[in-house]
Order: sequence, then structure tokens, then C-alpha cells
Amino acid sequence: MKSLIQAVVVAAALAAPVAVFAQASQPLTRAQVRAELVQLENAGYNPATGEDPTYPADIQAAEARVAQRNAATGVGGGVSGSSDAGRPAVSKAE
Repeated sequence: MKSLIQAVVVAAALAAPVAVFAQASQPLTRAQVRAELVQLENAGYNPATGEDPTYPADIQAAEARVAQRNAATGVGGGVSGSSDAGRPAVSKAE
């Protein structure tokens, strides 16, 4: 029983870093974060309010407005189409 517990602890310790790295595939640049903040501010979010009791609700509402605007303008819209990743390349020069 003790070895089973040790095995579970070791497996969890080895799996934890994989889960952390899976969350962010590409780190954002400073310019990307700044552009996102500007979009949120244009949607009505004010980060300078300090200790705002409506914090989660107001930023989520601003994010929803930004997502709605982006969907309407086609910026960052839905994904469509397909990918041929993993297929061998086909040469048409034959």
C-alpha cells in the first residue's frame, strides 16, 4: 500500500509540469497585452478603479463586448476549414 501511494505521488509530481505548460502555447508579447487592454478600455472597462466590488462582472462584460465586436468585424472570428498536417507532401511536378 505504501508503494502504491509513493507511485501516485511520483506520477502526480511528474504530470504537474506538463499541465502547467499546456495552458499557454505561446506567451503573449507586451504589445499584444497592451492592445488587449486598449480594446477592453474601449469596451468600457476601467482598470484604474482600484478595489472594485464589481470586478469580475465588469471585466467579463467588457470581454464579451470585445468578443462580440471582433466577431462582427471578422477579427479573430471562428475557425473553419481543415488542415492537412501530418500528411505526406504531394509533388505535382511528376
